[in-house]
Amino acid sequence: MTVLLDERVPRTLDALVAEWSAEDRRGTRLEAWLFEDEPARRKAEAILAEAGVTARLRSAYKPLVHAFLEEVDTADLARVEIVYPLHPAANAIRFLSEAYPLAGLLEGVETVFTPGDEKLVYRVTAQYRDGRTAEHEVFAPNRIRRNHLGLDDLCPTGWMRASAPSGLVRDEAYTTEIETVFDNVMAVVAAHPWPAEEPYAETLAIDVSIGGIERPLDYGDEVMSTREALHEDFYFSLLEFFKHRSGRPPEDRGLQPGQIVPDIRAGEGDAYVRVALLPFGRPHDPVRPEQVLETADAAPGLAQIYRELADLPGETFEAVSREGRSVRGIYRPGRRPAVLVSAGQHANETSAPVGALRAARRLLADPDVSLALIAVENPDGYALHGRLCEANPRHMHHAARYTSLGSDVEFDRGNPTYEIGARNQALELSGAELHVNLHGYPAHEWTRPFTGYLPRGFELWAIPKGFFLIMRHHPAWAEQARALIEAVTKRLQAIPGLAAFNRRQIEICAIHSGGTPYEIVNDIPCLVTAEERHPSPLTLITEFPDETIYGEPFRFAHTVQMTTVLAAEEAFAAMMAQTV
Repeated sequence: MTVLLDERVPRTLDALVAEWSAEDRRGTRLEAWLFEDEPARRKAEAILAEAGVTARLRSAYKPLVHAFLEEVDTADLARVEIVYPLHPAANAIRFLSEAYPLAGLLEGVETVFTPGDEKLVYRVTAQYRDGRTAEHEVFAPNRIRRNHLGLDDLCPTGWMRASAPSGLVRDEAYTTEIETVFDNVMAVVAAHPWPAEEPYAETLAIDVSIGGIERPLDYGDEVMSTREALHEDFYFSLLEFFKHRSGRPPEDRGLQPGQIVPDIRAGEGDAYVRVALLPFGRPHDPVRPEQVLETADAAPGLAQIYRELADLPGETFEAVSREGRSVRGIYRPGRRPAVLVSAGQHANETSAPVGALRAARRLLADPDVSLALIAVENPDGYALHGRLCEANPRHMHHAARYTSLGSDVEFDRGNPTYEIGARNQALELSGAELHVNLHGYPAHEWTRPFTGYLPRGFELWAIPKGFFLIMRHHPAWAEQARALIEAVTKRLQAIPGLAAFNRRQIEICAIHSGGTPYEIVNDIPCLVTAEERHPSPLTLITEFPDETIYGEPFRFAHTVQMTTVLAAEEAFAAMMAQTV
């Protein structure tokens, strides 16, 4: 083990209370914005009040949403118009997205967003059913930060405004402990003498204990979490750093830096951070209870998935993960055209393996069906996701997205004996011309506040927009691709609740992202593109907002995944029969 950083970072809120409760501060009026939850801020206000300081402490993270939760009177609200900042250093929808999910929280209230100027203030006009009107200005504290790529980002930050009887004392940004933790970790990683060749390490572990915000919201699966945001910013910023270091372009997805694991846990008082380079230990899979797949309300364990596979008919094939886990699949030939079904490429997308196994049970009951199945393509990531969920069960945990090489399975061209080897074998055995590749995406908002807020390169997936389909096809297969999308979405439309689920999420997402840059077919958002990157001429990719859900929402998710597989296989068989 090599330790790159081991330190404590003083809690900003404690330092603020200590400074402003001094005797010479009596009579001061103080406003401050921090990355702290409401109970901690209110407790600090009370301490300062006892010291003679009138304080109002607000959230620096998603300030408009917090203002509506904490300060704006929403009783009998009929209409609200919000003019949001449009800053030249930020994405045009940055502050519109940061206001999410306000339109969902204000159920039954007409909510209108209008772009404004670069002043970092939301201007709110609230109209009430009794004819009253109220106006508010909500400050959005931000400053320009130079990022790990040498570019400037406009980022949320701590801020302080203080006035004394003698006049204004302070009105300026200040660095909070969560910003310091992020900066210090990125600095030690940048300064380390990494090897010349990938992978740069087996595991780069970032362990943080810190306070902050963890506030579920009364809309969908939404939660405001600064600890989750820190995990996401660390993970993708470090991928960007290593990609930049290797000379790869931003869109390249072949990077193999090693396993990057930010583990951000709730703490009290000062923040604690340790960054270390670790060797792989013996593979450890978290223990998960055995479940009946048909009613599973959480991701099952790897051991159960392997047993479920073993109970299915067909020839077994296998590859080995970077850490030594089995990447197992089955192939059963039949008279119908072969279909490959895969799941768990991105292992934090947890509804896919269950949906794939449920579909396989039904399909393989028909001896005519020809099916290749890989239930979990990335078992190392699947195990990591389970371990991370022990402390933060609802977080999206994108550290588990890629393999222990730090690579996306689909783009791993140089290691045919690792995870991609299973997919290669499935295609060789089956000759499948349709690949149904089951995926998911965040069930709640995905943010990167310390590098500009929106998840760079993944902006389309920052806000849930219902169950989504992506159809990628070879250019000569355009007609078949369109027919398949029509048939699959028609069958999905019959799932009770899916159309309403999609319409609601699409509506709120469109308000907060500026529109719908995709078509909607039978109530299902779809992207259909021609490209030849995939070996199979037809690749149908599902995207259910399942990172990370449980209970009835999880059962609904894997039922939708299962139905997609069944519909695609049936439609493909019928389509190919017509061409014979």
